[in-house]
Amino acid sequence: MARSDRLFRLLHALRSLPVPVTAARLAEATEVSVRSIYRDIAALRASGARIDGEAGYGYALEEDPALPPQSFTRLEIEALLLGLGEVRQSGDADLADAAESVAAKVIARLPERQAREAAHAVLRVYRHAPRKVPQAALSVLREAAWEERAVDIVYRDEAGQLTQRRVLPLAVAFLDEVLLMVAWCRLREGFRRFRLDRIEVAEATEESFRPRRAGLLRDYVATLG
Repeated sequence: MARSDRLFRLLHALRSLPVPVTAARLAEATEVSVRSIYRDIAALRASGARIDGEAGYGYALEEDPALPPQSFTRLEIEALLLGLGEVRQSGDADLADAAESVAAKVIARLPERQAREAAHAVLRVYRHAPRKVPQAALSVLREAAWEERAVDIVYRDEAGQLTQRRVLPLAVAFLDEVLLMVAWCRLREGFRRFRLDRIEVAEATEESFRPRRAGLLRDYVATLG
C-alpha cells in the first residue's frame, strides 16, 4: 500500500472511530502493523495534524489541517443558512450566538465562489411574532439534560395551580409558539410534557440519572407510536 494511501486511511480512521482509539484498533482498521501506526502518527504530527494521546492510552484527532475546504451545493448552503437563521430568530440568546458562530466558521471554510453565494443567500428567516423563549429555564434544562441531572421545578398548570416537582429532563421541543420539555416526572411517575413559559423556577440538583436519558427518550418515543 502506498504511504499516501496509508496516511489517508489512518486519518479517516482517526476521524470516524470512537476516541481515544488505540494503536491496535487503528492497525486493525487500516490493515497495517501497530509499528506502522506509530510511524504514521509521527508523520501526521510532523505535517501539522494535531493528534492527542500516546502509546498505551490511545489517540484522538483534535485538528486536521489536511481537511479540504467544505464543499456544498448552492441549495445545501441555502438550507444550512436558513436553518441557522431560524435558530437565531427562535432560540434563546445562547443558541442565537452559537448559530452566528457556526455560520461564520462554515463560511470561512468555503471556497471563494461558495462563500460569495453564502453572503448573498436567497432564503431568509424573519419572524414578526417571535416565539417566547424563557432564557433562564431553557439554559438550566439544556445543561441538566446534557449532564443527565434531575431538576426541581415549580410549575404553573393551565388552571394557574402551582406544583413542585422533581423531573428528569430528556429533551426540549420547539413548537410553533411555545417550547415543551419532555421529562420523566417523579411526582406522577410517568412521562410528562411541560411548557417552559409555565416553569416559574428551575434548579438543577446533584442527583444524576446517567446513563438513562437515551433509554428513557426511546421509551417516550415508543409511547407516541
